[in-house]
Amino acid sequence: MSGVYDDSVGVEVSSDSFWEVGNYKRTVKRIDDGHRLCNDLMNCIHERARIEKGYAQQLTEWAKRWKQLVEKGPQYGTVERAWCAFMSEAEKVSELHLEVKGSLMNEDFEKIKNWQKEAFHKQMMGGFKETKEAEDGFRKAQKPWAKKLKEVEAAKKAYHAACKEEKLAVSRETNSKADPALNPEQLKKLQDKVERSKQDVLKTKEKYEKSLKELDNATPQYMENMEQVFEQCQQFEEKRLRFFREVLLEVQKHLDLSNVASYKNIYRELEQNIKTADAVEDLRWFRANQGPGMSMNWPQFEDDEWSADLNRTLSRREKKKASDGVTLTGINQTGDQVSQPNKHSSVSSYEKNQSYPTDWSDEESNNPFSSTDANGDTNPFDEDTSPAMEVRVRALYDYEGQEQDELSFKAGDELTKMENEDEQGWCKGRLDNGQVGLYPANYVEPIQ
Repeated sequence: MSGVYDDSVGVEVSSDSFWEVGNYKRTVKRIDDGHRLCNDLMNCIHERARIEKGYAQQLTEWAKRWKQLVEKGPQYGTVERAWCAFMSEAEKVSELHLEVKGSLMNEDFEKIKNWQKEAFHKQMMGGFKETKEAEDGFRKAQKPWAKKLKEVEAAKKAYHAACKEEKLAVSRETNSKADPALNPEQLKKLQDKVERSKQDVLKTKEKYEKSLKELDNATPQYMENMEQVFEQCQQFEEKRLRFFREVLLEVQKHLDLSNVASYKNIYRELEQNIKTADAVEDLRWFRANQGPGMSMNWPQFEDDEWSADLNRTLSRREKKKASDGVTLTGINQTGDQVSQPNKHSSVSSYEKNQSYPTDWSDEESNNPFSSTDANGDTNPFDEDTSPAMEVRVRALYDYEGQEQDELSFKAGDELTKMENEDEQGWCKGRLDNGQVGLYPANYVEPIQ
């Protein structure tokens, strides 16, 4: 390595040692590096905070989407609740990661920023006060020794040049003795040159040795002064290193959710919710609410006096024909559907005034349950031929079709209305899977 000292141009740096002239600059540069490292650490924490925030947002979006899918899906009972517990876990963990983001930015980031501001003081002309003080301290400590070192270098160069001249003069004198063409006067001059060269060697050697001795004598003081300035730089750097260690430990505590009691409780609660899933209980619930355990108003003989509070479920075909026959009472919905609007419109006044003979048979042409309809020879959707604009609608309530020509859907499902509402309050529509059928008009709303 080679270099020069600002106040001692011409002094060569022959090694990488700290004691070489100008090599203290690495120590001074460390102060500027310390300021930059504060910025690097703040950027590092800021990026991690953005990751924590992004992860929290993704967890929330994931939980919201899947909670809706599971609630609208076919899963039911305790297993549904166990499944939804994962979404609850995600929402709670999302909140914790938002807290981590807040701690990183509001505590750790701000702490570094404030420490950096207090530790490094900018100057009007640029740079930092601490850097200039260290630079001036090293320069002052090194300048006397560097000056003597420069003298040593000059003395050494003069001595080596004198030695070279002496060797050259001796060589010329030796060669001249073998040359008969030289006269005694010329030979005398060569001999005098040799003598002067030897004297110069002695003088430059003496000066070189003297300058080296003076440099050696100045070295202890030089080392002491340099050590003193270096130690001041070490103390400044020690404060930064200890501060960084302190901040990193705090960052670690903020990131380590394994020691957060609420974090442990989230997974303890999740485990409990999963363990409460009971296949036998879910099967029992399905039997009671969707299977043979459901209540049923079985068909029975009725006289011509209609009960005002009796709900009657009629298919579109029955309402259109309004023919003689036996009236079948509707199935009353149980559970959550009790509070919903009546899934079938009430019987019309025309139908109420009709007389229905009791001695009907399947062979009668006016029987609403005749084999013609049952065998599909007539299409119930062919009755309404008036065209209508197709409109997208959304279900307000769950509806379970009571007849083969009725649609079934869940609240929130979307379908296409193909025909407007008829006199009995029914619409014709098509599900997204292509199934076409009837549904109560007051169970849906247009999609804006």
